[in-house]
Amino acid sequence: MRNLRFFAQTTTVVAVVALAIVGLTASMNDGVMTQQKDGTYVINTTTLARSVKGFAGPTPLKVYIKKDKVVKVEALANSETPQYFDKVKKNLLSLWNGMKTTKAETAQIDGATGATYSSKAVKENVHRALIYYKKHK
Repeated sequence: MRNLRFFAQTTTVVAVVALAIVGLTASMNDGVMTQQKDGTYVINTTTLARSVKGFAGPTPLKVYIKKDKVVKVEALANSETPQYFDKVKKNLLSLWNGMKTTKAETAQIDGATGATYSSKAVKENVHRALIYYKKHK
């Protein structure tokens, strides 16, 4: 009987610890950063940079990082004026590609002409993604 009670207590402790670890991991990450099978980290700024606004609202991105280098920056759905945000996508997003994360964090990237607010918002989204990556990788 004593062994059965010890087993039940031990099982309960293990279950509580496992739940705590899962909960800590989920709350630490909040779904902002995921890791792909090939080791690429993907940081989604939808909730991370919710307060960062372009001309017409938030400009969320996905920033892909592998081996401490930015692989690509991808725009997510937003409310920016398409003709202006297309300039940002065409002229700005690829400028971080291939940069080491430490350089990308401090890079002085010019905005896309005619899309000042959108450009500033994208640059701030990338910056926040890089800071998050550095803290949570």
